Amino acid sequence: MGDKLNTYRRAAELGRENRLWPLYGAGFDNLGQDGRPITVEVPTYGPDELLVRHDACGICFSDIKVINAGEEHPRIFRDMKKEPVVLGHEVTLTVVGVGENLRDQYKIGQRFIVQAEIYVNGVNLAYGYMLQGGMSQYSVIDDRVLKGDDGNYLLPVQPETGYAESALAEPWACVIATYNQTYRTGLKRGGFTWLIGTPDSRDDYFFSAGMDEQNHPARLALTHVPEVFAARLREQAARWQIEVIEIPLDRLKLEDDRLRHEPGGLFLDPLPPAFDDIIVLGPDPNLIEAVAPHLAHFGIIAIVTDTPLPRPVQVDIGQVHYHRSLYIGGAGPDIAGVYSRQPVRSELKAGGKTWLVGAGGPMGHMHVQRTLQMDNPPTTLLCTALTWHRLGTIEHEFGARAVAKNIDFICLSADAEDYQERLAEVAGEGFDDIIVLAPSVAAVADASNYLAQGGMMNVFAGLKRGTMVTLDLNLVCQRGIRIIGHSGSTIADLRLMLDQVESGRLSPNHTVAAVGSLEAARAGYYAVRDATFPGKIVIFPHIKEFPLTPLAELKDKLPTVYAKLKDGREWTLEAEQEFLELMLP
Repeated sequence: MGDKLNTYRRAAELGRENRLWPLYGAGFDNLGQDGRPITVEVPTYGPDELLVRHDACGICFSDIKVINAGEEHPRIFRDMKKEPVVLGHEVTLTVVGVGENLRDQYKIGQRFIVQAEIYVNGVNLAYGYMLQGGMSQYSVIDDRVLKGDDGNYLLPVQPETGYAESALAEPWACVIATYNQTYRTGLKRGGFTWLIGTPDSRDDYFFSAGMDEQNHPARLALTHVPEVFAARLREQAARWQIEVIEIPLDRLKLEDDRLRHEPGGLFLDPLPPAFDDIIVLGPDPNLIEAVAPHLAHFGIIAIVTDTPLPRPVQVDIGQVHYHRSLYIGGAGPDIAGVYSRQPVRSELKAGGKTWLVGAGGPMGHMHVQRTLQMDNPPTTLLCTALTWHRLGTIEHEFGARAVAKNIDFICLSADAEDYQERLAEVAGEGFDDIIVLAPSVAAVADASNYLAQGGMMNVFAGLKRGTMVTLDLNLVCQRGIRIIGHSGSTIADLRLMLDQVESGRLSPNHTVAAVGSLEAARAGYYAVRDATFPGKIVIFPHIKEFPLTPLAELKDKLPTVYAKLKDGREWTLEAEQEFLELMLP
């Protein structure tokens, strides 16, 4: 390691200016000034604050959503013209200044990554959204990060860990987390349950679990429930001091489509609109669509029916993804059995059949790599994308690994003439797991029809709340499939991912596709928007100006760096060290 990089790692010198990319509103025209980052003074910091240097920052498609939406983005709630957003939540940083009250806890030169989902008093102040992100050279860390709702959102990084690999621990944590989701298999204890009858309801419903002295909701709402069953519920509620609320059927304006988009519009009285469990007693799509917006985060809609639903249902797939809502179903009369009969399995089925929809992008790259590194992987892995443009890279990079693990690895482009025939052939009786990486309503709706009995579909790509997908919920009620969604991570997920990186069990460096300086960030955002690269773009804010460069082109631009890539295409710690030694000012 050269003197220049050693000096940088020790944080012995502080820059004289702070370059950053402000976003003043929606659209690329509002990114920076005259298409360039701006230069301001290095920020000052107080006695309870840290001055940090951003060392590397990955670009995420979520950044493009902020650029497109501006102040309409759900995580932005301020006047961006007065207080512009600085993007960048996939970031690794070094402490370069310590407030006097923190000197017993932090030292100059310490390295950290950030759990971006920062909450303060229940409010999301995500890094790179409400808090200044990694597309800046320097920033100040205060109590919002150091003493948030979940404690300290900084996670320490070992000195020898690479900058790119530590920055990319954040998106990798999102991949790991999607396979570690858990869902309830019964009513929420102490929660709010709503039971709603239909013309097909029966009198002999009962709860074999979840409605007893030890386990029961705190509140119970009843609407048009068959009187014999309702009487039993009221008796149990009186015995265990459960509050019972009667909601007359005429308060459900089923013909009013606004109910699907205006939470809180359901009740005439000021009752809480968020229920932990909504149980529909019969196959009524209109009713399901009307009550779904009133489901709490992590809530469950249980459809208890012996007969098929007469039509598909409009499902808010953004609610499934962002609120972790779950639809379950099955025949009665035991309602608890509908919950417990088919538990959610978020991990890929060992020895099963998996389909990655939209696998050509950076996140698809990670899902493929993660699948092939499983101890007990599926035996078939199908990767599809709209065109062959990036699938060829996936096939080239991972084909040999799949063969070595006896996995039938198939890459199939949707623009191929025989796509539908090949898809049906691979699907056979259906896929055990389908991961939807493409933010497409059509992809979600189409993929659901290829699930096997008891199969799981995970909508990883975030479609905004209010995005409706037409789904046949008879698949849920009669075939036991489960549709889930998630792409966020917790501190525990990020800590687990960082441990895997630093122990050598998983390499985010394999995902790096292109690198550049801070000035190249704008080109990087365009590249992510246009799906130019199959892997991740990493920006190094403190190097000399260097254009966005695919790794293969380093052969001509920086041959000594290229020589240290693995197999001429994979970023390595040695390549990064050479790159920084050459490019740091």
